[in-house]
Amino acid sequence: MNIAQASLEECRYYCLLSTDLEYMDMKGHLEQLEDVSKLLDAYAKSILSSGS
Repeated sequence: MNIAQASLEECRYYCLLSTDLEYMDMKGHLEQLEDVSKLLDAYAKSILSSGS
């Protein structure tokens, strides 16, 4: 899970960098990354709560 979360944050960083450097508008991609982040967090919490 930590690797997936770190990869997600890396993608978020590159989207922000692309926007800042005006290579392309990444707003839609950032919204999708936010959705994936929420799903990943919920999945991790579900796994942790079911294991105890």
